[in-house]
Amino acid sequence: MLIKMAFTLLMLFTLNCYAGIELTTEQSSAKKTGIILYNQYKATSAIPFLTTAAEAGDHEAQYYLGEALRKKNHYMNKEAKKWYEASAGQNDLYAMIQLGRIEHDMCEISSDCPPSQKQPIEWLNQAKKIAQEKAEAGDAEAMYIMYEITLDDTWLEKSASAGNAFAQYWMAVSIKQGDGFFLPWKRSEAFEKWFKLSAEGGYPKSMMEYAAILYERGDIEGFRNWNEQAALASYATTVFGYGSDLAHEPDTFGYPLDLIKGYALIYWLSELDGGGGMKENVEYTLPRIAAKMTAEQIEAAKKFSKEWAASHPPLSFFPDKLSR
Repeated sequence: MLIKMAFTLLMLFTLNCYAGIELTTEQSSAKKTGIILYNQYKATSAIPFLTTAAEAGDHEAQYYLGEALRKKNHYMNKEAKKWYEASAGQNDLYAMIQLGRIEHDMCEISSDCPPSQKQPIEWLNQAKKIAQEKAEAGDAEAMYIMYEITLDDTWLEKSASAGNAFAQYWMAVSIKQGDGFFLPWKRSEAFEKWFKLSAEGGYPKSMMEYAAILYERGDIEGFRNWNEQAALASYATTVFGYGSDLAHEPDTFGYPLDLIKGYALIYWLSELDGGGGMKENVEYTLPRIAAKMTAEQIEAAKKFSKEWAASHPPLSFFPDKLSR
């Protein structure tokens, strides 16, 4: 169940309440592939796939294409802005917010952008109007968007209380970092509560935060459980840790030695040749595991890796959809 919930969360911010155009099977597949690559920190590789769906008029693909182009160029260039505006023109709230943040972007400073359809504040006001209507109707994601627009913590708490696992994560982080007024022991209880709710809602980053809390408490079994759940959800950072633990590289958390599964998980991560530092981790760790194995075991592990990849969600770093 948690695997399904995490995969749903992986795609959660690829969905929007506004009905878009209907893509062909090929275009839909390209969009899905593009978003997967984007979530693996492969923005450049994602661009041609996202372009296919964006040119067909899909607002979500247009938004992610704007994101990918902005990340590739390290600032909002005219091509990225074009796709954000195409997406925002279809009432995509995330695109509106990014356009609302453009005011002091290098794109504007260097005069590299074409004239805007609207001023940044106009996009933010439009996003706020739409999001507030939806939030007041009970939409938990819209409540979180209201928080992003207004920076009013009340909206973050409302979204978290309404069950948004992403908002619950940031609610926990905010409290942990010192926001709000709590007695010391009440503060720890508060952020633990939100991390736990978010973890149970399928958000892998919260799974690892809650696992760390349990580990500090001496609950090693609880740690191992949530660590494994995050790996099953294909959270790349945890897949690496879990695979290393199984192969005893090092043996930190008392997992039974399983060289084949450990090698298989680290080998699976070889496809992450973008950001996140995973390539370097794999290149260091995989030979160390292989040194303990026979050639037959390594071949079995590679086969296991393919089977695992086919039966689990795509690897992801679970980046925030609304990036800075």
